[in-house]
Amino acid sequence: MRKWGSPILGPSRQDTTPDELLSAVMTAVLQDVNLRPEQLGDISVGNVLQPGAGAVMARIAQFLSGIPETVPLSTVNRQCSSGLQALANIAGGIRNGSFDIGMACGVESMSMAERGNPGNISSRLVDNKKARDCLIPMGITSENVAERFGISREQQDAFALASQQKAARAQSQGCFRAEIVPVTTTVLDAKGDPQTLTVSQDEGIRPSTTLEGLAKLKPAFKDGGSTTAGNSSQVSDGAAAVLMARRSTAEELGLPILGVLRSFAVVGVPPDIMGVGPAYAIPVALQKAGLTVNDVDIFEINEAFASQVSLCPL
Repeated sequence: MRKWGSPILGPSRQDTTPDELLSAVMTAVLQDVNLRPEQLGDISVGNVLQPGAGAVMARIAQFLSGIPETVPLSTVNRQCSSGLQALANIAGGIRNGSFDIGMACGVESMSMAERGNPGNISSRLVDNKKARDCLIPMGITSENVAERFGISREQQDAFALASQQKAARAQSQGCFRAEIVPVTTTVLDAKGDPQTLTVSQDEGIRPSTTLEGLAKLKPAFKDGGSTTAGNSSQVSDGAAAVLMARRSTAEELGLPILGVLRSFAVVGVPPDIMGVGPAYAIPVALQKAGLTVNDVDIFEINEAFASQVSLCPL
């Protein structure tokens, strides 16, 4: 298993297309371990916001990275865990003997996506509350979680501050450097002229964040609410790729082994509190792996909103 990611780009870099971000990490993974592209048995790409779950975009990225057409590719959309689902799909293909080596990827360009338009949907949702709840903005689902589970604004801001501090400390210590692919992009200067810029680290980390600053922010989604721009995830663009292989194949080819996939779990939760998913999926994944919470040193949980991730203390 070998992984690479692009730097997380802020919305000011919106001229960088998702196929360019994805091709950069695809290329880096193969070059890092000196693997020939044709040795890949399959590629799975997780994507939410690009048209058609990014099927055309992902295939373009494949060719831009030099991977031949003979290597199959599919895309998958499981919302915020689309990249993880891509990883599970590749692991499943290896487990059932379809291939020995595969690449799992995730890519998103929030700055280039049209958000807020659900497309053509059935008029019958009017009579079905669960169906109507699927249209609730994510910020409101965050407010629902905070209200339903008693998570205060102070708790959310404290978690947001700790998250920024951990990320800033890791970045300053160079912890991400070995797994980030520098991306050259185009930005417009103050005069509107295009300028070339190479981004080599995540742009969303704010080392100067303070609890006092967070407390001054107004609710972003609901009057009198507790979800703000400071305790929510931001609009970002980025991509990541990981090489997966059967252990015997990895050892035969001399590929570095970074980890082992022990289990994978997906659960369904009410759409009006969709962010609570990790709190229910983690225990199932642990049970499948024959592990307990005390067996795990570090949990990395998607921090969509401080409200929902604060519900997941283990």
